[in-house]
Amino acid sequence: MVRIDKIVTKAGDGGKTRLATGEPVSKASARVEAYGAVDEANSAIGVARLHTTADPILDPILDRAQNDLFDLGADLATPEAPDMKFEPLRIQESQTLRLEAEIDQLNEPLLPLSSFILPGGTSAAAHLHVARAVMRRAERAIVALAAEERISAEAVKYANRLSDLLFVAARWANDHGRADLLWKPGANR
Repeated sequence: MVRIDKIVTKAGDGGKTRLATGEPVSKASARVEAYGAVDEANSAIGVARLHTTADPILDPILDRAQNDLFDLGADLATPEAPDMKFEPLRIQESQTLRLEAEIDQLNEPLLPLSSFILPGGTSAAAHLHVARAVMRRAERAIVALAAEERISAEAVKYANRLSDLLFVAARWANDHGRADLLWKPGANR
């Protein structure tokens, strides 16, 4: 169980933070950028969920994704070390496979795509598109971290699948694609 007794510690006032291992790092490090971007994506999903609470299929999927994003943040905040004093929380393949199944579930009733989709439509869909874009940025930050340091390969896969899920979820929230806004290439020339 996680217990947080104090929020203001002033420990970060010098531009440093501590990883889950206790190691101090710059708040500008690639690792902190990656788990910070994951936190932003989680927040964006939280805003989108203000508009999905009545959807008995979509909202529980988003709820699970938000919880998984805390797992992903914990994974990214815990560098691999040979002398770990605790078992680190890592994203598991089962979490990625669950996302794939949920993508298939949400995608099945959608109208086929005939063009790229503009972010928008219903309020839920618009917010899910924002969450998707933020998650894509988080994925890029995770990939950048992986180029510098060893991280869990499953973390990269999970981030990629979640951004895919958010795209399909936005279409689901747009009346199963019927309210999608389609890109019309060159329409305003």
